[in-house]
Amino acid sequence: MAPYFMRSADDLVPDGLRGLAAARAGTVRLSTDPRYLLAIDPDRRRRVGLVSGGGSGHEPMHGGLVGRGLLDAAVPGEIFASPHNRQIYEASRAAAKEAGVLHIVKNYTGDIINFGIARERLAMDGIACAELVVDDDLATDDPEILLGRRGTGATVLVEKILGAAADQGAGLEELRSLGRAFLDRTRSVAVANRFHTGVRTGTVHAELADGELEYGVGIHGERSGETIGAPQLTDLLARMTGELINAVRPAPGAPLLLFVNGLGATTELELFGIFGLVAGHLADLGHTVSRNLVGPYVTALDMSGFSLTLAELDERTTALWDAAAGPA
Repeated sequence: MAPYFMRSADDLVPDGLRGLAAARAGTVRLSTDPRYLLAIDPDRRRRVGLVSGGGSGHEPMHGGLVGRGLLDAAVPGEIFASPHNRQIYEASRAAAKEAGVLHIVKNYTGDIINFGIARERLAMDGIACAELVVDDDLATDDPEILLGRRGTGATVLVEKILGAAADQGAGLEELRSLGRAFLDRTRSVAVANRFHTGVRTGTVHAELADGELEYGVGIHGERSGETIGAPQLTDLLARMTGELINAVRPAPGAPLLLFVNGLGATTELELFGIFGLVAGHLADLGHTVSRNLVGPYVTALDMSGFSLTLAELDERTTALWDAAAGPA
């Protein structure tokens, strides 16, 4: 039996979405056919609608990030499965503004294909649409991987930053360019000591022996190709931090945004402990963490693990990060 509080596996996603919409009545509206969440009262200065989505099971990404200063619409698929292109198309039509709509798409085959089909349909309707692909995962930073880096923790960061810029009236290409520049300075890496439990099977997705750690695990339970003996936490964080710094290569003295994300079963007590250790290690290396996010924002059902995302900020992205989000 799966360790989830649900009426049935078929009810888990629709029940969760109905509950989210009920809890945020006045802020979010749920469409059930096709299924998507729509912001009820976006900032009137918005000229471009922001739409994202992907498989369910990663909450609060994406449905929990719909509202002022954030997304105009989120399109949820089934557990770990891409939404259908009709969902994306209808959500985009509902969210589009005078200057069009921007799709924020994690770099997974199903998402890329279905968002692409939706954009083709939107173009036939005369609705301007652009795509921003999130590709921050260090574990898949390999030229032999044709699709390129997966989209992971950076997704919620870029949605927040572009949400603030959209509220200031930024245009379609400005938003896409701003997001691309931010993602080019952002990388993530994740580890897990226990994979998630299947909603339908009730079995663990893959087995790790006691004392083993999957280094570079994906948010759908993708194996990383590197299963290691779990090191001391300080040694593990030093390795992760060093790899992120080498990938981001921040300018000396540049402000950094550090995101410590829980993958589902990791407690916030652990996550804050990890944040303190990583921030201290970065300080020892001469880097300044000026902004942070700590908590389970990009989860993988009940996976036991965490991810680190490091981004180099500038004056504009810092101000956008600091901008208010949520009900006016």
